[in-house]
Amino acid sequence: MRVVTDMPRTVRVIDHVWIPLPDGVRLGARIWLPEDAEADPVPAILEYIPYRKGDGTAPRDWSRHGYFAGHGYAAVRVDLRGSGESGGLLHDEYLPLEQEDALEVLRWLADQPWCTGHVGMFGISWGGFNGLQVAAHAPPELKAVITLCSTDDRYADDVHYRGGAVLALEMLSWGASMLSYNAIAPDPEVYGEGWRDAWLERIDAVEPYEYEWLRHQRRDDYWKQGSVCEDFAAIECPVYAIGGWADGYSEAVLRIVAGMGPERARGLLGPWSHSFPDEVEPGPAIGFLQECLRFWDRWLKGADTGIDAEPALRVWMQEPVAPAARHVERPGRWVAERSWPSPEIEERGLQLGHKRAEISTDLLCGLDSGVWCADGNPADAAVDQRAEDGRSLAFTFDPLPERLELLGNARVELELESDRPVAQLTARLCDVAPDGTSLLVTRGVLNLTHRDGHEHPEPLVPGEPTRVTLELDGIAQAIPAGHRLRVALSPAYWPWLWPAPEPVTLTIDAASSRLVLPVREPRAEDAELRPFGAPEGAAPLEVETLEPDDGRRTLVRDFTGGRSELTFDWATGGRYRIVRDGLIAGCWASTTYSIVPGDPLSAQVSCRTATELGRDGWTTRAEISAVMDCDAESFRVRTELEAFENGELVRRKEWSFVTPRELG
Repeated sequence: MRVVTDMPRTVRVIDHVWIPLPDGVRLGARIWLPEDAEADPVPAILEYIPYRKGDGTAPRDWSRHGYFAGHGYAAVRVDLRGSGESGGLLHDEYLPLEQEDALEVLRWLADQPWCTGHVGMFGISWGGFNGLQVAAHAPPELKAVITLCSTDDRYADDVHYRGGAVLALEMLSWGASMLSYNAIAPDPEVYGEGWRDAWLERIDAVEPYEYEWLRHQRRDDYWKQGSVCEDFAAIECPVYAIGGWADGYSEAVLRIVAGMGPERARGLLGPWSHSFPDEVEPGPAIGFLQECLRFWDRWLKGADTGIDAEPALRVWMQEPVAPAARHVERPGRWVAERSWPSPEIEERGLQLGHKRAEISTDLLCGLDSGVWCADGNPADAAVDQRAEDGRSLAFTFDPLPERLELLGNARVELELESDRPVAQLTARLCDVAPDGTSLLVTRGVLNLTHRDGHEHPEPLVPGEPTRVTLELDGIAQAIPAGHRLRVALSPAYWPWLWPAPEPVTLTIDAASSRLVLPVREPRAEDAELRPFGAPEGAAPLEVETLEPDDGRRTLVRDFTGGRSELTFDWATGGRYRIVRDGLIAGCWASTTYSIVPGDPLSAQVSCRTATELGRDGWTTRAEISAVMDCDAESFRVRTELEAFENGELVRRKEWSFVTPRELG
């Protein structure tokens, strides 16, 4: 990223500001502000997340917020209630109270003498979620939202459930991570007197998040709250939705553009992971902050930036690569659609075959799948799928006579039978090269008891033919001539999906089943799209790495006992020191997914996380261990937290949770 020091406005940083709420709680904020903003007011841009402005996101905040401020905006970074130095307690994600607090923050910002009264919201992941959720309240101060790597549907498209099945890969690990973040002490130099009491109150009052998530295994009112897909019309301000094909939330970009229409929404999908598009793997990276300014200048300042005349959706059409756990860049080109769904996408159906065929549960299917939501770690991506294909029922088509480009959602339409009332289905679409390597293009997963919807699942009737349509995740992907398409079906996908309680055999009537492809023909105007600039930002915060943590993924198979253990050591940043104020922070997380082939009740997820905050001569640390397993009727979770100050144990808490399995 190129560092820009010569910007239109000189910037000052207000390290800490208290924003009062009606119930007496104060939220902590950091503000990047043009020096002359009181004399020449500017619009405000709010980022509102729980990841601690003082240490957690500080290394990445300065270059982006400082850049916005240097171009005539007040960039405001606020910690949610119960996080960082903000008062109160954070009991769960995306609660109505979080949104109510945000409405108060918007009013406070608009009333400041340095603000024009126009405010935008900006954020990635959690901050992308709540930008949409707050926009659905239609506050008059909020004029535009940029949402990255977020979702419009909290049940179907987040870390908790996929296709109506527990997302074993993410649910426990994310719940343990949030408990760990909650257990970090406030910075005494900012919070002031009472910091230690506030720290211990957080530990004592907050239950592990995944317990509430497991109480809601269907798409009930708990999940509908905060899912803006319930009513896109409620969002009145313009939205720029941004994501990446390697990110778990890419689907939301397509749904937001479709649901809001080209008048109110723009979508951008690169090859990216769950990261900002200016510092990201896989690349290529783009000048993301310049794109933000074009959007902000149009909707917060009323400038004609040309964005109104641009296509509603712009995506990176990926070229094939050799399968690997890491892709630094994905070759391809930018293409665009004036609206979405696009009338220029042709659906093309391919019959799977001519016979009936069976596939039984293989609990090792999925171990080569990579992660659901890539963070740019060195081992995120799916590797060669030939082993997975061999554990599945695979239908391989003839070599393509000509190049094929896909854009949108492929789907499989199947006639199937199950020999058990509870079963799962995974469908993978792969590109098989002439040398036999199998590249994962896209996939979809479904708890078959949710085949008619996620609110009211119904058991299957064993042996009864059932029509099932499974939509695969959206993608833009080119398949060269001479390559073959392959659809691979399986009734298990560990550790993505928590396995069904019994081994299952599915029978597929291939003659009555088909693959439907979204085919996009190349167009001359693809080459005429406005190019993106190179990444740039303001001067970054000086950070000293004390202990790096780059992440890795390992698989151990015990051929004597049969158990396989897949471990992700997540790249969390390790330990670092913020030079300007001496804060030392650290974060570590590791998750192991363990299973015995043939025994779905042997599934177990084990997480260990740790967080630290301190300065020279003072250190606080929180350590979390959590284990999730099951029997045929229940899910079980056990969690332990230990908190230390200067190496001495100050709190130890244990939780144990059991809840019935609801057709899952």
